[in-house]
Amino acid sequence: MAMATEVPRGVYLAGDRSHQANRLTGALLVVLVAAVLASLAIGASGTSLWSTLWAFLRGEDLSLRDRVVLWDIRLPRTLMGALVGAALAVSGAIMQGLFRNPLADPGLIGVSAGAGFGAIVAIVLGGLLPLALQDVLGYYLVPFAAFLGSWASTIILYRVSTRKGHTSVATMLLAGIALGALTGAISGLLVYIADDAQLRTLTFWGMGSIAGATWSKLLTAAPLMIVAFIAAPFIAKGLNGLALGETAASHMGIAVQRTKNTAILAVAAAVGSAVAVSGGIGFVGIVVPHLLRLAVGPDHRYLLRNSALLGAALLLVADIISRVVIAPAELPIGIIMAVIGGPFFLWILLRRRGILDM
Repeated sequence: MAMATEVPRGVYLAGDRSHQANRLTGALLVVLVAAVLASLAIGASGTSLWSTLWAFLRGEDLSLRDRVVLWDIRLPRTLMGALVGAALAVSGAIMQGLFRNPLADPGLIGVSAGAGFGAIVAIVLGGLLPLALQDVLGYYLVPFAAFLGSWASTIILYRVSTRKGHTSVATMLLAGIALGALTGAISGLLVYIADDAQLRTLTFWGMGSIAGATWSKLLTAAPLMIVAFIAAPFIAKGLNGLALGETAASHMGIAVQRTKNTAILAVAAAVGSAVAVSGGIGFVGIVVPHLLRLAVGPDHRYLLRNSALLGAALLLVADIISRVVIAPAELPIGIIMAVIGGPFFLWILLRRRGILDM
């Protein structure tokens, strides 16, 4: 019997992209740190991050203005942008693995619409809940409602588009359009009955923005996103197996149903909490995983972690652009991502014209 030959450390087999993926992880960490520092340094107030840090290190007292700008405005906004970008990118990568199609994206197939519907219901009708329940839920009402909306949308979408272990991308996209139209119609009715304060909140929320980030919002939404990040590595092997089909994955010893359930809950948690605090920000979930697949391949062990890093950095860069392009005013970040993501999505379609199988 032939003995298996041990591969020496530092030697990589043909087709093995693990070394390339690890190097990319290091590069993306550097890019993310640079994006975080730039996000903290750039703003309309003129407060200098570096002079403030230097004064802090020398033990000098910081002015009230500098403390408020850096600690209460820029820092929660930066952390929120990084978390939201990572959540949307990881959700896109998970959904593409679950549906076995690179066009699957929370914003394109109705999951974000479901999360938005849940958030709108909470914003407009949350005041009708008993006061005791409102006190218990507090800031968690909108993220929890958005989570329920995204979870229900993902379940419906998966059930409709999957038959005998095969997911039809055409059915998936059409079902997402139908789901988005339905939730959009009901959301329009709720917007119609909203009062002026609720209407203003919904208008800016719908465009997508992290400008209103606060520590309370961050602490409300972050736990659900972090739970999704923790769950993602545990389903990476299962998503790799699902690429061969559910039957083949089951024969490989993968708990297919558990993998699917975990993936659906992780996407619902990440997208629901992200949409609740940032509104409608599209294309992150399709741009980031697709770029990384071109760079390091489809292995979810590396794809998921790199998606989190690149998604966080991309959204921070988009947020910086939104601050400076018409300074001192700001563009909604959803507009910036649409300008970036729209042409990229068209490019994907041109490269893979037969992907819809229609």
